[in-house]
Amino acid sequence: MPYDGVLDDVRRAIALEKPERLPVFACSEEFDVAWYGKYTYEEVCQDGRKMAEVWIASIEEFGYDWAWLQVDDCFEFEPLGVGTKGEGNILRATKSYLPATEETLDNLRIPDPHRDGRMPEKLKAIRLIKEHFGDSVLIEGSCAGPYSSVGLLFGLDNTMVLAATEPELLQRACDFFVDLQSRYIQAQVEAGAHAIWVGDCNAFSGMLSLKQYREFAFPSCKNLVEQAHQFGAIVHLHNSEILVPYLLAEAELGVDIVNCGPAADMEVVATALRDRVCFSGNLDPIETLMRGTAADVAREAKRLVKLCYPGGGYLFNTGEMNPRDVPTENMRAMVEAARRASAAP
Repeated sequence: MPYDGVLDDVRRAIALEKPERLPVFACSEEFDVAWYGKYTYEEVCQDGRKMAEVWIASIEEFGYDWAWLQVDDCFEFEPLGVGTKGEGNILRATKSYLPATEETLDNLRIPDPHRDGRMPEKLKAIRLIKEHFGDSVLIEGSCAGPYSSVGLLFGLDNTMVLAATEPELLQRACDFFVDLQSRYIQAQVEAGAHAIWVGDCNAFSGMLSLKQYREFAFPSCKNLVEQAHQFGAIVHLHNSEILVPYLLAEAELGVDIVNCGPAADMEVVATALRDRVCFSGNLDPIETLMRGTAADVAREAKRLVKLCYPGGGYLFNTGEMNPRDVPTENMRAMVEAARRASAAP
């Protein structure tokens, strides 16, 4: 259940110390909406009051130590003219991308998070959750990393081509999104968010070489992290990364927490990152959480906690979004096992 010391424990982990109580997170919003059962995901993602209602109920039911307001990847892009599609319980995704040209970029205007598209509804949800829980859960808003933002504007294939054909345009587009996402982060912090989940999965090792990552994705992301820190936000980076050289590069961004993808070897990760950056992860949401038994889930949660928690600088989390079809008993087993394992001597 929510507790008053959660922010202190998160800060201890960021300082590479061992939290007094291990904060337990889960990328659970798709599961939570399905569990709650009152609304479709499409209804929830358009209405800040419904978001808050579902998030509050699920936190109180399952005992997560955060409110993860990622919701979907489209909030910042719909006001720019990018097409999106979502229906029923299928999360919204971008489509109908804008032309990858200088003219497109010149005509873009930074949206107002308090007025444009669905962004105000997300701010409303953050405010309502903060009013309900105060500082007893980590309230975490979200935005896309600059490089991934360009992919969501122009399409990933066009963005990757720009790196080879028009790197200056790619850089300009990344700089535009540093400005846009900075304003979005500021609005979320002012609404009550303690932290921001920066999703940069288009910069994953399966998409870019390490050299390309450092050249095309790293500089603008570092600038965004610096802006977020000026607004007082904790920055929680998620590239769904599994390779240590990339995770070490992410640590150089100055982020507060790096979330590891589900295929990462956490024994190797813990050795590499422990003295460099706080890390979180990485229970597999599909093979373990959805397809495993409650006993399987509890066993893996205990393994991760015993492996990562004693050395400090660690927060428990899943490695990716938890599917809506996760059995309820498995979600309970994960949270309860992580709590028991971290409390045991």
